[in-house]
Amino acid sequence: MHIIKQLGQFPSRSRKSLFHQLSNYKNGQFQNLLPTPALAEGESMMGVLWKFFQKMPDTAPAHTLPFVKTDLHRLPPEENVLVWFGHSSYFIQLEGRRFLVDPVFSGHASPFRSSVKAFAGSNHYQAADMPDIDVLFISHDHWDHLDYRTVQQLEPKVKNLVCGLGVAQHFEYWDWSREKLAEKNWYDRIDLGNGCMVTLTPARHFSGRMLARNISLWTSFVLQTPSLKLFLGGDSGYGPHFKEIGERLGPFDLAILECGQYNEKWPYIHSTPQEIVPEALDLQARRVLPVHHSKFKLAQHPWYEPLQQLSALAAAADLPLLTPKIGEPINLDRLNDPWRKWWEPFMQM
Repeated sequence: MHIIKQLGQFPSRSRKSLFHQLSNYKNGQFQNLLPTPALAEGESMMGVLWKFFQKMPDTAPAHTLPFVKTDLHRLPPEENVLVWFGHSSYFIQLEGRRFLVDPVFSGHASPFRSSVKAFAGSNHYQAADMPDIDVLFISHDHWDHLDYRTVQQLEPKVKNLVCGLGVAQHFEYWDWSREKLAEKNWYDRIDLGNGCMVTLTPARHFSGRMLARNISLWTSFVLQTPSLKLFLGGDSGYGPHFKEIGERLGPFDLAILECGQYNEKWPYIHSTPQEIVPEALDLQARRVLPVHHSKFKLAQHPWYEPLQQLSALAAAADLPLLTPKIGEPINLDRLNDPWRKWWEPFMQM
């Protein structure tokens, strides 16, 4: 596998000519709805990297994480389930359709296999474990959400791909058929038929696979079916877009929100546990599934901290929190089922 191929491709001239007409594109880059520096005021990338490589306690589990082996190929088609694979990868079977979000099964979240390795026990699921997929969602093109090796292995199984503007250029470069690809802007809708609709919605983040930033759009999604409405959050720091989405498209039966890999040095582009409850309230979400944790070390907090802190905050706010083990199916017809704190026996105190 060549690193150059993994990088993807810059948007073509024809794509850029379309982007220039958009309100969220300026000076050759996509823009957030409000100013969003990558780092906090006074911080430098050199300082961040220096701190990142210092050893901090409990940033990775000391033992193999537990997982449940669910045979996705044998799921009865009438069952409505969600299966989380660690970090931000998950599978949804709903209304007889199969969806897959941000799959990363290569065992690392980097162009280099020796770096950003998955925690032991967190990379059990592979592309071969996936059934045929009706819609693949890619929230943005960062390495921990768009993995070249994984998507290439999945390509024969994927009927359609939905992504933000510019991301489809990578897939065309990787020889995916254009007929499979749908790239859209925030608040664009795609009718999936039979009462199913997906709407791309704003996020507060950034994009880029190496040095060039924001040449493609980062996004969240709203997936609505006749029985449920789900918010698929992608990566996002806190901002007024959550309230806007809630007012325009809520309420939601379930919001899947990133909670992990945060740091005071980059407070605008990822959400902390303290921000998840306000986000859920803004979205008018009845329940929350926290993701973006328990697979990769991309920050300096203890690996279990997002779940431990958020579980206490959600309980205090009377917000139902879904906390499955990796691979443990969530019955989408029984969203009020209780969940155990699976991580607590694995915490290093």
